[in-house]
Amino acid sequence: MIDQVLTNPNQTEKATYKKDVAKEKPIRSIVKSVSWRIIGTIDTMIISWIITGKLNTALLIGGVEVITKMVLYFFHERIWNSVKWGK
Repeated sequence: MIDQVLTNPNQTEKATYKKDVAKEKPIRSIVKSVSWRIIGTIDTMIISWIITGKLNTALLIGGVEVITKMVLYFFHERIWNSVKWGK
């Protein structure tokens, strides 16, 4: 996806990936990813607040969670890129 954002739209080089049938622009996917991460983090903060009863603790857990989830997702994607199954 990043290569789609960074590539020059005027390039005539043939792409090695399938064209997105839904015609969704990469920026839309980025915004959707960020909005989903925000929803997930808010959910974690609310659950943490309910369990601990402490707002500061809930905010701290949510702050740590947003970073760790992005790092874990990055490595998850890299591992799946090396898996040949389904390609």
